[in-house]
Amino acid sequence: MAAPGAVAVAEHGAGSETAQSPVEAPAGVSRRQQFGNRFLTDPSQVFQHNAWDNVEWTEEREAAARRKVQENSEPLPAEKQEDYEVRANEYWNDFYKIHKNRFFKDRHWLFTEFPELALNCRTKAGGDTLEGGAGRDGEGPASSHTDVSSLNGCDFPGSESTYRVMEVGCGVGNTVFPILKTNNDPGLFVYCCDFSSTAVELVETNEDFDPQRCFAFVHDLSDPEAEFPVPNGSLDVIVLIFVLSALHPDRMYVSISRLARLLKPGGMLLLRDYGRYDMAQLRFKKGRCLSENFYVRGDGTRVYFFTQDELHELFTRAGLEKVQNLVDRRLQVNRGKQLTMHRVWIQCKYRKASGADGGRSAGEARSGS
Repeated sequence: MAAPGAVAVAEHGAGSETAQSPVEAPAGVSRRQQFGNRFLTDPSQVFQHNAWDNVEWTEEREAAARRKVQENSEPLPAEKQEDYEVRANEYWNDFYKIHKNRFFKDRHWLFTEFPELALNCRTKAGGDTLEGGAGRDGEGPASSHTDVSSLNGCDFPGSESTYRVMEVGCGVGNTVFPILKTNNDPGLFVYCCDFSSTAVELVETNEDFDPQRCFAFVHDLSDPEAEFPVPNGSLDVIVLIFVLSALHPDRMYVSISRLARLLKPGGMLLLRDYGRYDMAQLRFKKGRCLSENFYVRGDGTRVYFFTQDELHELFTRAGLEKVQNLVDRRLQVNRGKQLTMHRVWIQCKYRKASGADGGRSAGEARSGS
């Protein structure tokens, strides 16, 4: 998957800015040019590169995309929609049984766009901690680097670690394994979960899986009764890469709220996902729409296409503060076939306010305490 670039649109669409300054590569990570720096100024040169950043859409193109979506917007019958919801786990398990780790792709853009994941902590004389890996906005997660094993009165996986990262919807480890290979912080511990038990099994049987630094588990993010293996207020970073879009829209807010409670004050939630009118949305045929901007693929898995405002509303309602909310209208090129493909992705970073508490755990919520 390619990475979004750097068009930062104001929270309510009032204006935009382009961020082009390079990001210093974290220690141990090879330098790669940040996305958002290759612009198509001469349309006749479109096939000179594989991709172009921040491609402006004409009013005609946007109107055509809107018409295409409206043409295929009649939702499936309620009973069919219920079937896709009930059998969601089955469809994702089938997906990973078919593709296994052949679906693994090196996310070479990961540490350029999310340097928080390559944070390299070193201890200076006197016990102070040096932290590297500020994000595009010059700010990384404000971690307290304290032991939180007392938060729930017992040990939990990674309770002795000082920097905790969780990826939700880990698949076969496209993000987890690059983090473990790149981030040499001895205090790092990575959690990864997926709705599919098949995907989690593929992660655990991978030769790069290290149970001393990583804990994998099956989890249904959309289930408010499902417990996490860590207490509230214990995570520095949570990663959602093309995951939230797989949930039913009615379950997204509850899911984000649950994750927000897991973050430490100052902890960061990182997201990349599909944007409205992405090529994938426009390719859906009639009979694939579940609800507005929500579709089912041929293999039974589902996908939603976001706007920036929708994501901003989800995160701020959950008590998180905006650090970054970018959209990239990216032009990908197949030079061999002389084809152009318009992609739209959204990238977000939202922080839990300093001083915010972790909220109640799922068990406390059920008991009403």
